Amino acid sequence: MALVTISDTRTPETDTSGQYLMTELRAAGHELVGYRIVKDDAVEIRAALVQFSREAQIVLSSGGTGITGRDVTVPVVESILTKPIPGFGELFRMLSYQQVGGAAMLSRAVGGLCRGAAVFAMPGSLNAVKTAWEGILRDELPHLVFELERHGQPGVMPTGTEALPAEAAPTLPGRVTLERLPLAPLPGGFPAAGTGGGAAAGLGRHKKGEGLP
Repeated sequence: MALVTISDTRTPETDTSGQYLMTELRAAGHELVGYRIVKDDAVEIRAALVQFSREAQIVLSSGGTGITGRDVTVPVVESILTKPIPGFGELFRMLSYQQVGGAAMLSRAVGGLCRGAAVFAMPGSLNAVKTAWEGILRDELPHLVFELERHGQPGVMPTGTEALPAEAAPTLPGRVTLERLPLAPLPGGFPAAGTGGGAAAGLGRHKKGEGLP
């Protein structure tokens, strides 16, 4: 397990959420392989999460999930996920609603797989971290670790694939590349997309995440 606290002001002495998680993780028998406090900076957050995702099976972060201009944790986490786990955020907001009512809609807690590790981003308040840990993570982490080990770290991309251009990257199982699909002629003599005919020739690839909320 690894912990990342995202804050411009907290120190190891004032990081009550991080201290709580460290105590709870050890009490549950988990090994803590890393702990770091980083500022609300996208580059620093990404570097810490990616490093820990290579060193631990579970990475927990707290802070930076709000709606202000300084809250950049969520888009950073979403950018490194290979498989989202939307149920984490959904359950967290449900539990939060039971405690704080409609204010739970402002929570942007998010989770998923990154390079075979599970990453969960929580709000920074101690109450929010307790809600996530006691209501979801404490009982589910052992099963999640079992699944990660059983399936050989699902979601891991082959080394180097991320850096290849689209036309050079190998086709992975489950990945659909539009240019490689056999296209049948359309009725009425209209050319199929990508064959050089009219406006259809301008059909581009739909990149992952484009146009999605």
